[in-house]
Amino acid sequence: MVNKYKIFDYFIIVSRFLLAIVFIQYGYSKLTQGQFGLSVEELAKPVKELSLMQIGWFLFDQQPFKAFIGVSQIICGILLLLNRTVLIGALLFLPIAINILIINLTIMPKGLANPLTGRFILYILLDLLIFYHYRIQTINACQVITQKTKPKFKHKIWLYLIVPVLALILEFTPALPALLHGFITQPGEMWSLIKETIGLVSKNL
Repeated sequence: MVNKYKIFDYFIIVSRFLLAIVFIQYGYSKLTQGQFGLSVEELAKPVKELSLMQIGWFLFDQQPFKAFIGVSQIICGILLLLNRTVLIGALLFLPIAINILIINLTIMPKGLANPLTGRFILYILLDLLIFYHYRIQTINACQVITQKTKPKFKHKIWLYLIVPVLALILEFTPALPALLHGFITQPGEMWSLIKETIGLVSKNL
């Protein structure tokens, strides 16, 4: 008698291998200049003469964006291959694959978009089947990360009231080193810049 559960388990192994190899191959091609970029002839053309795909391929070819995506895809592929990390790999695979699918539908010519769209819809469905196959572990993980959380300590009400102000200050903390450097090296220009900014803001209020 054929054990359908065993067959489905084997099918999931095959699916994991396919998704892993596809992403490792995609990632490797990005790291070895095999994907994205334009030819010398295309780079010589005005932007208005380029297709959406060519413009996209030029933008995606910029570093470190290209390397980051390539490394992410390779890591995702490796995680899918390992039993201990398969669910992490499947989780990482989903947003990357959906993003690629949207790119295919948005900027690619129909001749390329149609077959690639079909492939990535299949990949996404296979990825979802991995979650279904390991649904007990998936449900347990979801229950853990969606448990009600709250601050570890009680705070006074007035501290909660100034949260928006402190959040705004926190938003601008990355600019503080540059501002400090500017006030030390070019104080006059920095004060002029601040006055101009205040003036523009007050006009728009």
